[in-house]
Amino acid sequence: IPCGIYSMQPAFIAADTVIRMTERIVNLPPVDEKDSVRVQNFHNAMTRYVMTKEEHAKLCKKEILILWTDYFKPEHVTLFPNLHEVFWKAAKLCSRVKQEVSMEVAMQLKVAVEEIAEIFEKTHTAKQ
Repeated sequence: IPCGIYSMQPAFIAADTVIRMTERIVNLPPVDEKDSVRVQNFHNAMTRYVMTKEEHAKLCKKEILILWTDYFKPEHVTLFPNLHEVFWKAAKLCSRVKQEVSMEVAMQLKVAVEEIAEIFEKTHTAKQ
């Protein structure tokens, strides 16, 4: 049942998590291949960070697509002619952060979510 309750908060948390996991991946110290316990711990940590980054990139995409397809209406496109492009680019960034380990791309996703939030806020407060 459509509840009509929309929020940017889950997308913000997901984008922040992507950034944090990217930081952790990039900063994971290398290990001596001869130390099998540390190698296992390294691979375990790396796997967990990558999985979490992937999950939150998917969650971010899900949340912004819900807004795009359920909340925004044709009259919003009239007010914000670049609305579809903003969402399309943000969804593509969600895919890129899954494909790459790039702080630059992770930060671009955060900026895209902030841009969507700004548009959402303008349309959401106008309704109330």
